[in-house]
Amino acid sequence: MLVNVNVNNLALIDKADVYFGEGLNILTGETGAGKSIIIGSVLIALGEKIPKDMIRDNEKPALVEVVFLVDNKETIYKLSELGVEMGEDNQVIISRKIVNGRSTIKVNGETFTTSSVKNITELLIDVHGQHDHQSLLKDSKQLEILDNYSFNDIGTLKDELKTEYREFLELQKQRQALNIDEDQKQREMDFIKFQLDEIDSAHLSLGEFDRVEEAFKKMSSSKLLMEKMGGVYNILSGNGGVSDMISEALKYCIEAGEVDSELEDITALLTDLESICSDSMRSVNDYISSVSFDEEEIRETENRMNEINTLRQKYEEKRIAEDPVENILLYRDELQEKYDELLKIEENKNEIDSRLAKVSKSLEKLSKKLSDIRKKNSKDLSKQIQEVLKGLNFLDARFDVLFKEKDEFSSNGIDNIEFIISTNPGEDMKPLNKVASGGELSRIMLGIKTILASRDNIETLIFDEIDTGISGRTAQKVAERLKSISKESQIICITHLPQIAAMADKHFLIEKSVDEGKTTTDIRELNYNESVEELARMLGGLEITQNVIDNAKEMKELANK
Repeated sequence: MLVNVNVNNLALIDKADVYFGEGLNILTGETGAGKSIIIGSVLIALGEKIPKDMIRDNEKPALVEVVFLVDNKETIYKLSELGVEMGEDNQVIISRKIVNGRSTIKVNGETFTTSSVKNITELLIDVHGQHDHQSLLKDSKQLEILDNYSFNDIGTLKDELKTEYREFLELQKQRQALNIDEDQKQREMDFIKFQLDEIDSAHLSLGEFDRVEEAFKKMSSSKLLMEKMGGVYNILSGNGGVSDMISEALKYCIEAGEVDSELEDITALLTDLESICSDSMRSVNDYISSVSFDEEEIRETENRMNEINTLRQKYEEKRIAEDPVENILLYRDELQEKYDELLKIEENKNEIDSRLAKVSKSLEKLSKKLSDIRKKNSKDLSKQIQEVLKGLNFLDARFDVLFKEKDEFSSNGIDNIEFIISTNPGEDMKPLNKVASGGELSRIMLGIKTILASRDNIETLIFDEIDTGISGRTAQKVAERLKSISKESQIICITHLPQIAAMADKHFLIEKSVDEGKTTTDIRELNYNESVEELARMLGGLEITQNVIDNAKEMKELANK
């Protein structure tokens, strides 16, 4: 059960620390006092989205902390499967702190995501908001209720169905992609074949572009290179050039060396210099020979470079590699793969059709099995709802679930369902949206919630104004029903009806006050006399007479009986 709610800096609440008890916990207060803020704070702790205007003072951190005491062994086991470390006291403490618009949620000191926390709290508490009963009018909500009731019988089956349906959709998508007109397919194949032939006929090789580009630059500059390097050669080898001067210097040094042996080192240096000069002349001559191109060779190189550049413009779509030729060849591989796929379309169609038939058969079988279980459980659910409604002043109510089969598969089976009801003798059964008023919907939802909570071992139920649209004897019946349920599950209920408030095991007053220009909502537990005073306010309005107080006391005494 929910033991404690601690709220700081949320909406109109500066600080609130509430301790709930077993049985029926009632929250009352004037309209506009902020009763629903308490429920909204609990929902934030349970992982719901935080409204932008929910933080009271944006300069300060906000905190919501809820403490549950868990008695059910099966629930404790499921919590441990979800990663919750349980202590010896079997408490689950969920705290959510909001700082600068960002929040963190911890469960027993460990950080969890909001989606994980929602999975955890679904085992602990069920919250019925002010307008949730309106969802009963939706077919999808009605199917969800039936499936929640049937969960133990269909949980695994629905998982299998969803897996098969995902495969079914994927196969349909693949099959749709193969639905191509034969003429269109042939045109596409012809165009791809043309592209393949164009690339293949070029006989490209990796690294070729860089080699051709370098050669073309060299050829384009050959005249300039010939002039410059020809000048170098003339300086080295011409009449009176460097080579002649070194040779003559060496001759003089040799002749002098015949007189003075100390000139041997200089002679050796000049000999080396003559050798270097000869080598340089040969290298320059070889280079001049290498840059001598005829016009045909230049034209071929230029044409090859233009051919590669044309292919680059057409087919170098993705620059994956540094080498342009490699990118063209990678694109060529993609074209080939697409061409092969088009060739195998009929083969692929037949394969996918075969798989689709197999999956469809499996879906049909699973959907039929799911539908049969739903129909069986719907009879049990209808009987239970009908019995509960009698205790909520639907004395002659009849309730049933109408099934219609969908035209196609879905991840949730082939069932469309509709809740139908008759609230008066002799009336035909009709859909809820044609029969039930707001107050009747509230009572029906109350009945359904209590049935599901009992089945799912949920220990805490919160009802935010479940009494919408009811009064008089019906209000008394709802009050008695809530009291009866509270013997098995903890109930926390916001109400404006004294009949319900009188049944409280614990009665809390939510009131608004203004201090130094700031509005604050406070919540406190009432003792017996204070509870009577609050009942009198709910009964009498502005003027509280002794008769009203006496009526409130009598209502409290009758509730206790």
